[in-house]
Amino acid sequence: MELKKLLHELSEPFHALRNKLFARLYLAQTISLLGDAFTWVGLALISYQFGKDRSAVILASALTLRVVAFIIFSPFAGVLADRIDRKKILYITHFLRMGIVACLPFVTAEWQIYVLVFLLNVFNAFFTPTYRTVIPAIVEKGLYRQAIGLSTATYQLLGVLGPGLAGILAIWLGAREIFFVDAVSFILAGILILTLPGHLIKNSRETSSDTKPLSTWQDVAKGARLLFSNKLIRFALSIEFVSAIAGAQILVNTVGHVKSGLQLTDRHYGMVMSAFGIGAAIAAFVSGAIDKSKSRKVSLVVGAFILALAISAANYLNFSFLLGLWVFAGLGQSLAEIPSETLIGENIADQEQGKVYGSHFAFSHLWWAIAYPIAGYFGSKFPNDNFLYGGMMAMALLIIAYVFFKPKQSINTS
Repeated sequence: MELKKLLHELSEPFHALRNKLFARLYLAQTISLLGDAFTWVGLALISYQFGKDRSAVILASALTLRVVAFIIFSPFAGVLADRIDRKKILYITHFLRMGIVACLPFVTAEWQIYVLVFLLNVFNAFFTPTYRTVIPAIVEKGLYRQAIGLSTATYQLLGVLGPGLAGILAIWLGAREIFFVDAVSFILAGILILTLPGHLIKNSRETSSDTKPLSTWQDVAKGARLLFSNKLIRFALSIEFVSAIAGAQILVNTVGHVKSGLQLTDRHYGMVMSAFGIGAAIAAFVSGAIDKSKSRKVSLVVGAFILALAISAANYLNFSFLLGLWVFAGLGQSLAEIPSETLIGENIADQEQGKVYGSHFAFSHLWWAIAYPIAGYFGSKFPNDNFLYGGMMAMALLIIAYVFFKPKQSINTS
């Protein structure tokens, strides 16, 4: 009976796929996220080709530019989605990203990587928040929470599982060839977006003649204010910073550690990232059953602790142990990051969620903008101890977050 109940809880988010329009949109987003994973694994390998001693710096710089684009543009995306045809935003930004990805196999200079990465993620910053605002327009209210939960879990899951899948492809294809697979994924997702009926995903918020709409800047400011005024969400956001500090070490320094530190190959790098993805996949599908509390405190704290602890020993163990550590690291990162957007859905009024999701998208990526340069610095200055220092820093930040931001047992949310 308990097993049947557990299986029901694990499958509940998939009930939203009964809505055919949402299923189509969800498939497009999933394919797009896989394409993003191919992009970043390919960039990691190309960065190593430009110079193994500079790979951490190049990749950290590219990833920092990525999140800078998110920070600057994503707060406005949710606001614009209420004012402009959402389908147009989706397919225009999607096909522009496809064109940029098609240029990546032909880069010959480091600066070209930086320019293309920034442009790619300017358009990505508009695509993802707009996708989230479309969901309430096409999903009936009874399935809305499941749809948001499934979309959020998939976004978080493929953020860590995707590099593992891409790593497997890199074993067979190669650094530059993987971008062609990426381009195919963009074409498939684009076709699905174009088949969506435009009249069903236009924004439904009508401003009455006697209501003065907020300005774009006022909407952006209100989203940030709502995000940080809720203690549950604020604690989750502080844990996301811990996760970013530790997770950036994995994304930036794994390729250099495997190929230079352990003297192994692209194939082994793909295997390690696959192990990371397996851990993330396990956590993504059991996190809801593990922690059903209002605050998700157990999931957040345990996940961040496991992630920080796992990376701390990475410099001093052989490849077999590294595989096991990265399974736990992936598990920890998913447990630490998945609760945030669920908490937004549960604690923020429906009519305010678009701007809050956009604000969360910006601030969560601000944490990575801080974390990537730190990871690049540790990787270039302390190549033999970079994961230890990253793990120690993450553990210290976890203690700070727990002491200063932990919500009390009884709390009135706003």
